[in-house]
Amino acid sequence: MRSGQELRLPESTYKFKELKAYNSTEYLWENVKKYRQVFDRFETAYIYAELSLYNKAFDLQDWSLKVELKCYLVENGDPTEICSLTIEKEVSKFDHLIYLREGWGNKRAGTFWKKGTYYWDAYVNGTKIGTKYFYVIEPNDQALDEGELEWLNVEAAHKYLELKTVRLYEGPYDDVLEADRVYLKEFSVKETRYIYAELTFENLQPQEDWHFELFTRFQNEARELKGQIVRLQQIKKGQTTVVITAGWGAANPHLWWSDNYTANIVFLDRLLVSIPFIVDDDVAVPGYPEVLLPGEDKARVLAPTEEVEESFENIMARLDALTGLQAVKQKIREHSVYIRFLQLRQQRGFTMDKGIDVHAVFSGNPGTGKTTVARMIGHLYHKMGLLSKGHTVVADRVDLVGEYIGQTAPKTKEILERARGGVLFIDEAYSLSRTNDDGKDFGREVIEMLVKEMSSGNGDLAVIVAGYPDEMKRFLGSNSGLKSRFKHHYDFRDFIPQELNAIATYAAEQQGVDYAIAARARLEEVIVKAYRERDKTFGNARFVHDLVEKTKIRMALRLMNDEMIKVEDRPAAELSVISLEDVESIDLLQQRERPAIPINEPLLTETIGELDALVGMENVKTQIKELISLVRYYRTIGRDVLNAFHLHTVLIGNPGTGKTTIARLLAKLYNALGILERGHIVETDRQGMVAGYVGQTAEKTSKKIEEALGGVLFIDEAYALAQPGTHQGDFGTEAIQTLLKQMEDKRGEFFVAVAGYPDNMDDFLKANPGLNSRFDKILRFEDYSPTELSLIAVSLFAKKEATLDEPAREYFDKYLRFIHEYRDSFFGNARTVRQLVSNVLHRRDLRVAALNQPVEESAITEPIVVTLADVEHLKLDPKELSIQRKRIGF
Repeated sequence: MRSGQELRLPESTYKFKELKAYNSTEYLWENVKKYRQVFDRFETAYIYAELSLYNKAFDLQDWSLKVELKCYLVENGDPTEICSLTIEKEVSKFDHLIYLREGWGNKRAGTFWKKGTYYWDAYVNGTKIGTKYFYVIEPNDQALDEGELEWLNVEAAHKYLELKTVRLYEGPYDDVLEADRVYLKEFSVKETRYIYAELTFENLQPQEDWHFELFTRFQNEARELKGQIVRLQQIKKGQTTVVITAGWGAANPHLWWSDNYTANIVFLDRLLVSIPFIVDDDVAVPGYPEVLLPGEDKARVLAPTEEVEESFENIMARLDALTGLQAVKQKIREHSVYIRFLQLRQQRGFTMDKGIDVHAVFSGNPGTGKTTVARMIGHLYHKMGLLSKGHTVVADRVDLVGEYIGQTAPKTKEILERARGGVLFIDEAYSLSRTNDDGKDFGREVIEMLVKEMSSGNGDLAVIVAGYPDEMKRFLGSNSGLKSRFKHHYDFRDFIPQELNAIATYAAEQQGVDYAIAARARLEEVIVKAYRERDKTFGNARFVHDLVEKTKIRMALRLMNDEMIKVEDRPAAELSVISLEDVESIDLLQQRERPAIPINEPLLTETIGELDALVGMENVKTQIKELISLVRYYRTIGRDVLNAFHLHTVLIGNPGTGKTTIARLLAKLYNALGILERGHIVETDRQGMVAGYVGQTAEKTSKKIEEALGGVLFIDEAYALAQPGTHQGDFGTEAIQTLLKQMEDKRGEFFVAVAGYPDNMDDFLKANPGLNSRFDKILRFEDYSPTELSLIAVSLFAKKEATLDEPAREYFDKYLRFIHEYRDSFFGNARTVRQLVSNVLHRRDLRVAALNQPVEESAITEPIVVTLADVEHLKLDPKELSIQRKRIGF
């Protein structure tokens, strides 16, 4: 610092880091304590608070700090102050972190602290900056019997719980449903995301509520800490069994390296159990780990004393408990009963003339429970002796198909071996079969391997393929052996609104939230609206779970951003109630605020001039000018222009009637009126939107829509999208569904103009119920009259700096009346005139060139004059008309 320069400290010299509690003064590595929130009364003398702050004046200057630590006991919801401790501290500029520690109690354990709920409050210079709750527990005296002395000598941790089972499993961040867990004793590096420890305890204090805090510490072979999970929960009165799961890992594999690991489980600073397990390059090994209990020399397995697998009826009861899916449940029960009947016959000496069919096709939209039911079927088949393990391996095209020659077979074999003994569930299986002319696709190789596997008779594997109904039909038809291998077909229909609402209730319970009455009613409205507007991409249960999670996030943001009442000061009940405001504020209900763009008068004048200059189309011009007048009127009265117009337009007319020209003018006009941000036009057709492979059409269509945002997407000959009979393996319907969804989701951000011939466009609008409702405006283009055709011809000749002499003009007009009279559905209107003009000028150039006369320089700049000789080849004979059309090209 320069001499004399004034040192300026930050406005606040500290920033809150953490407030923690502990009861042991033992120091650990890096100046930390044994922090926790649950303390046994009889082991506790003092309970300390540790306040940590960031020093914002670090390396600048020493300063002074005054801190108050207050402790409160909460009884019947009311806090009572236990103590108030004041600390004055000189903070050194060399300390980037500030620690302040103080405690309260009595040096004799068990005399001061009583069972109850407490919290520390921290104040700096009179401002409250943090709160930390903690709980004091004690064993119930009624548990003492004649062996009282023995009981008192038992370590505190073992007075509350008795460990019964220890199991490990792998899963994603949001855990795995109990019914879907596959318990392992060894894990694979390539597949392992989170490793979960599942611990089952017997509650030794069921007489009343108490708090339980469990530390799960994952360590590698060198005893380095890999990760730690803390579970704090309240054990309810009467609860006899406590199940805790704690997992550590990452959303994708490769956080776990090949090594020997240990999960150490700690309660009340006592080690309850050590769980060794292996992660290596091999496949995962099902089973239970051998665990080490303190005081025991040998490792042993703590598995359930009863049979691990559920009974057949229990599995069916869980299946029946699922919301909806009545037809699926009935078919599975009938199939299961039939299998049991065949097995009983076999036990009575009847021979099985063929194996029991276990492979199945699941057809349905996303979120209809296909994966959940597949896992249950695996458990059922295992219970019935058809599968040795009953686990489920979920795979899709990415997991099975390689990028290069030679990669697909090893990938598929690896997945098959992982699924051996259980169910191989292939989601979106139709993506393995592409168009018949795609010889380079490696998905075919997977299908052939599956057919061979299912035909081998080796058994011990059930293959379930799933996907959208129509696509699955095409998939089964892509290989002659597929259809015969799948005997069971299950149709997973979309959940109806009352089922979706039941799922919402379940999802709310799972996420620990409840809805206020008005919020619940609004949520149900959102669900019904989404159901009515659904398409094949509707997420069903997945959509509802996501919806509940979004409202929970909005609740959290509302509470955290409330400056009047801090979250720490709110009753616990308020932290789980979702309000109407939270539901209303989710993105699903938010309208995008669009820019208020003023009318561009010069551009509007220019566009109207171009419109007026066009020949004919009087009805179209009238509708467009009415639109201009409405926009001006709405702006005068202050009405929202942007939300008043949703101008998806159908342009119907024969070839050459000006549909494309008007579409381009509309884009320019909407820009001038401030309805569109950019006003450009993206022109496409079926080829630009439909792909040859499953799943690519939606992506291709979406890209076109992205290009058109802020402008107009013009689809010429749009009816070709709705003619699946003319295209093998057609995906035009997929393009229409994608387009409709985007037209609704991005309403007002772009406009769609579809064009085509009258009869075909009428069929196109009837092809999908949503098409008619999405298109607000229909412009019909009539064939040009002979007079209008003549005006168009004069304009086209003028652009080429050419004129017709009087005989040529009379003959050419006479020919235009002739072809108009004999026109058919292929008549090209202005397009035909353009071709005729080009043909006539070509004839004129050939005639002049044949004269073989020198061209003077002045003649180059003279207007081109078309004579009768240049148009006489256009015969006024109906018999010659088709020949002339072919020769000229129209």
